Amino acid sequence: MRSRVMLAAVAMLALVAAGCTSYYRIKDTTSGRTYYTEEFKRRNGTLIFKDTKSGAEITLPSSEIAEVSEDEYKKNTAK
Repeated sequence: MRSRVMLAAVAMLALVAAGCTSYYRIKDTTSGRTYYTEEFKRRNGTLIFKDTKSGAEITLPSSEIAEVSEDEYKKNTAK
């Protein structure tokens, strides 16, 4: 009985973790270029993230961030 409860708990955690991915569209307000990423961080007033399409690490001093749907993210990051 205890192992069933443990298995059910692990399965629930896996489902929750799989559904928690966020996708972001980041626009460089200086150049107008648009990037897509799954995560970003702010450091000393700049935004740092890995561009999904190019794989490059990008650092922007000025940007606009919008959370987007998985469909938009996949459509714009397809290679």
